Amino acid sequence: MWHDPSMNESSPVPAFSLNAVPEAALLLDTRRDVILDANEAACAMLGLTRPRGLALSPLLGRQVPRFIIFVEEVEHRGEAWTRDLRFRTPNGDRACELRGSLIDPNETTILLMLVDLAELERRAQIFDTEELHRAGLEGWKRAQSFFAELENENQLILNAAGEGIYGVNAEGKTTFVNRAAQEMLGWTSEDLMGKSIHDMIHHHHVNGEVYHSHECPIYRSFRFEQVHRIEDEVFWRKDGKPIRVEYVSTPIYDQQVLAGAVVIFRDITERKENERRLREALEEVAALRDRLEQENAYLQEAITSEQAHHDIIGTAPATRQLRTRIDLVAKTSANVLISGERGTGKGLVANAIHNASDRRRRALIHLRCGSVPADAMGSELFGHIRGAYQSALRDKPGKLELAHSGTIFLENVEELPLEHQGQLLRALQDREVTRLGDSRSRIIDVRVIAATTKVLEREVDAGRFREDLFLFLNVFPIACHPLREKREDIPALATHFLSLANMRLNRARNVITQRTMQQLQAYSWPGNARELRNVIERAAIISQGGKLIVDIGDPAVSTIGQPAQIKSEATLQAEARANLVACLHETGGRVSGPNGAARVLGVPATTIYSRIKKFGIEDREWRN
Repeated sequence: MWHDPSMNESSPVPAFSLNAVPEAALLLDTRRDVILDANEAACAMLGLTRPRGLALSPLLGRQVPRFIIFVEEVEHRGEAWTRDLRFRTPNGDRACELRGSLIDPNETTILLMLVDLAELERRAQIFDTEELHRAGLEGWKRAQSFFAELENENQLILNAAGEGIYGVNAEGKTTFVNRAAQEMLGWTSEDLMGKSIHDMIHHHHVNGEVYHSHECPIYRSFRFEQVHRIEDEVFWRKDGKPIRVEYVSTPIYDQQVLAGAVVIFRDITERKENERRLREALEEVAALRDRLEQENAYLQEAITSEQAHHDIIGTAPATRQLRTRIDLVAKTSANVLISGERGTGKGLVANAIHNASDRRRRALIHLRCGSVPADAMGSELFGHIRGAYQSALRDKPGKLELAHSGTIFLENVEELPLEHQGQLLRALQDREVTRLGDSRSRIIDVRVIAATTKVLEREVDAGRFREDLFLFLNVFPIACHPLREKREDIPALATHFLSLANMRLNRARNVITQRTMQQLQAYSWPGNARELRNVIERAAIISQGGKLIVDIGDPAVSTIGQPAQIKSEATLQAEARANLVACLHETGGRVSGPNGAARVLGVPATTIYSRIKKFGIEDREWRN
């Protein structure tokens, strides 16, 4: 008979004590769920001080149904064991191996033997260690050498790789970093191991936007089991500087279970910088090509524009003074403002200054301010990029950009629209220009030569020309005197023009007689040297028999030596207007072309248009 828990403390004790059992043991009345007895090992394991008479089920909690099945197996088979039950103890739940034996088939008392699984595992490890020790020191050394060699080989392979390699587990924590990755990133292995590497090297885009981890292709590798190849992103170094990288992120598995990802990357910062420099160089080459094409077009235009002068011809005091002033200013970088009537050679003076300057290796870019519509002047001056406006189908440099390192000649600068005068001044003062539609400015180094047929001070007073732009341009003024003020230059000019006309027309050399030369010198030449050139060329066409026959209408003087009739400015303007109306009537309103008014009067078509606008001539006037 075993001790009945209903007996008092003075009742007899069992024939033997459970303390003789080396393992934790206890007697259980399964029908009443009462612990009949427990040895000291069981009390220590379960944290019991007075176990007799206590119920076992509170120690099992929700595992009571599983324990009942275990008890039924013991009663049916006489014995059973399980590792599926855990006991509640003051020190927490404890997993045990439970062996049960039925004491008496006619009774409901069973003997339970409890083995702490943690203790069992510890004993197994001790056993394995003892086995290793029993294998001897040499065996232990061989095992240690094998694993050390294996790890060393893996480290050598990783560290020998030129690419950066690092691994992350399924939580995004760093598991290993090779030497190349540490050198590229500036982070040590100790800095990164066990930490979220995304938060340390991949936290922002290059534009400063936050790079959330759920958007990161590396994280998607082990979350969605995908391989990602990224061509251009940034990793952030420990010193806060970004490096451009390309990388491949591949998921890794452990026993077919997704364990994380491995990332192989290389620093492409230098390659991207070289690509950027190459791209900029190609853009610069393309810009220079376009610029050279434009310069060539301007040069071809200059060649075909029948510029007669290749030098300043004449010996009059005004002409000698003009050459002196050209020599004074040419070698400097000063801006020049040339004034004078139409046809007095202002373009010739500009060419002479440029050709004698240190900028002569570059083209002289010519802009006729009166020939460009106001709405197109911005593009003409500053250029545009493709798409800046509807008809902008390709990038085009402006005149200022084409004149970089050279000279720009602003002819009839007084006709520059007022709204563009300030933009031009700002570009010249800041020495940079921005094409229409572009946000990038370009450095320019331009010398400005401007020409005007008006007195700019009066235009400033009238509010038609900016005073600050006038002061900027008028650093060194040069005046071109009209031909009537230097009549002694007419013989040399006429002879020069005739020689050029004969060469161009393939005509025999004609002779200018003394009477014809006197006739030329007696004329007032309202069109100045340009008109003289046209008269000579027309005479070369119609003259036969070796003598030049000129037709210049009524001269300004009746005979040589007699002064011409003095006329007021109003009279001259009225005569000029009437003359233009008559010319338009004869040409049927045609301005340009072989039979146009420009050819008849010997002036550019732009001048005719300007005069029509100036005089307010309407179509009905020349039609009647």
